[in-house]
Amino acid sequence: MTDADELRRRTRELLAAHPPADTERLDFLRARFDAGLAWVHFPEGLGGLGLPRSLQAVVDAELAAAGAPDNDPRRIGIGLGMAAPTILQYGTEEQKARFLRPLWTGEEVWCQLFSEPGAGSDLAALGTRAVREGDDWVVNGQKVWTSSAHVARWAILIARTDPDVPKHRGITYFVCDMTDPGVEVRPLRQITGEAEFNEVFLTDVRIPDGRRLGEVGDGWRVAQTTLNNERVAIGGRRLPREGGMIGPVARTWRERPELRTHDLHQRLLKLWVEAEVARLTGERLSQQLVAGQPGPEGAGMKLAFARLNQEISGLEVELRGEEGLLYDDWTMRRPELVDFTGRDAGYRYLRSKGNSIEGGTSEVLLNIVAERVLGLPAEPRTDKDVAWKDLAR
Repeated sequence: MTDADELRRRTRELLAAHPPADTERLDFLRARFDAGLAWVHFPEGLGGLGLPRSLQAVVDAELAAAGAPDNDPRRIGIGLGMAAPTILQYGTEEQKARFLRPLWTGEEVWCQLFSEPGAGSDLAALGTRAVREGDDWVVNGQKVWTSSAHVARWAILIARTDPDVPKHRGITYFVCDMTDPGVEVRPLRQITGEAEFNEVFLTDVRIPDGRRLGEVGDGWRVAQTTLNNERVAIGGRRLPREGGMIGPVARTWRERPELRTHDLHQRLLKLWVEAEVARLTGERLSQQLVAGQPGPEGAGMKLAFARLNQEISGLEVELRGEEGLLYDDWTMRRPELVDFTGRDAGYRYLRSKGNSIEGGTSEVLLNIVAERVLGLPAEPRTDKDVAWKDLAR
């Protein structure tokens, strides 16, 4: 029996023991995790079976055909795409056992406390401080652009634990309980009218040393695992043909012939081809992930994702003419997820402006592609060997 056959057998056993029509959604998801069918490439006991990542599609197809519920991956994308692989690589056995199951089932939502008002593109310059007091770390500082902080139970957090060494050293990685005293979440209203992002203030927040990921001072290396996975999660999602932003534009073109012009036709054809190339490249990247952790190639996918979304949404607004200037709802909301294709053209146009900032700015990602993919010389840096406390601010 092949691994694929064995997975089909296990999946059918799960469905027989927990029929989706008669089983509560959360009970089904917990049973799926315990059966090792959540992410089959994870180790046994942690939602997986230690099998190749490519075999996940076998399980997903069987469950989809049976009408089984999923874990609403868009709502818990930060946990699935960023926290989970970092915990798997650097967490203790106790941390893995505590966090991975409720993360995957969606019982506990995660957010990311990385960027700061003075440390966005230059993330390593962060100034949030964590000071050791016995078995705890006392954290003070401010984080910004934190998606889902208003609904999150846990956060992945990097803070400075040693200001006397260069900025890329002296950073430590923690798991922060968002319900702890001293954690304050404030909404950041965006150009869309929504407040999907937040700023987070940390005042004397006590984090037990048992919630540290990796060694003290090694947080930058741990964070690279998170960031590489983040770029793949944002820019490398697997999509069907005409999935994503290009879909609504193509539908409008087919259904509204009175809007067509020769110039718009040429631009649509060009962007359609580029979107399809990006989609197929994302498929190839997904296949490469089977062999190991994502590398800097994810930066290239994230770059393409941002540029295409902005160009396609701009074309859609032009194609719709006066209709494209309308906006459906400016109500201040704090949504749990971002739906790029579920609202109108005006929303897509405005929301896509953030794509070249979130998950690493396009300027930083261009440097990553130049240095780590193309092997070009690194830009000169004058702060490489300067202690963080001595840097100009």
